[in-house]
Amino acid sequence: MGYRLIAAASFLLLPASVFAAGYGAAGCGLGSEVMGSKPGASQVFASTTNGTSGNQTFGITSGTSNCGDHGLVKTSKEREVFAKENYTSLVKEMAQGKGENLYTLASLYQCSAASYQEFGSMVQAKFDNLVVSDQTTSAELLSKLEDQLTRHPTLAKSCDIKVSALN
Repeated sequence: MGYRLIAAASFLLLPASVFAAGYGAAGCGLGSEVMGSKPGASQVFASTTNGTSGNQTFGITSGTSNCGDHGLVKTSKEREVFAKENYTSLVKEMAQGKGENLYTLASLYQCSAASYQEFGSMVQAKFDNLVVSDQTTSAELLSKLEDQLTRHPTLAKSCDIKVSALN
C-alpha cells in the first residue's frame, strides 16, 4: 500500500510537460516506446526497461527513442564528424558529383532524396571553390559548402543547413 502512495505522490510532482511530451513518468527511452504513456504499473516496467538497457541516456543525448528532437548531439556536429572520418572518400565523390558518402552528407543537411543528384552536380561544379588545396580541412570544406548551399536557388530551399537538435 505504501508503494502506491509513493507512486501516486510522484505523479503529482511531475510537471505537466512530461505527459505532454508523449511519454509517462518513466521518461523517454525504449521503455516509453514499448509501454507508452499510460500511467500506473506500466511506468514501472518502462522505467526498468530504460534503466537496465541504458537506452534512455543514449536517447536523451541523440534525440532518439521517443526523446524528441532536442538531443545534445547537434546535427552540425554529426556533419563535422562524418566529413572528418570520410574526408578522402567524400572529396573523391564530390569531384565525381555522386557517391554514397556524398549522398549521406546531403542527408545530413536534411536534403530531400530527390535533390541528391542536384546536390552532387552543385558540389562537382563548385569543387575548386570547396576544396581549395590539399590542405583544406573538413571543417573548411563544410563551411564553404554551407555557403554554396545558401546561395543555390533550389538547394537552399530543399536542404536545411541550420538544422540543430538544440534550439
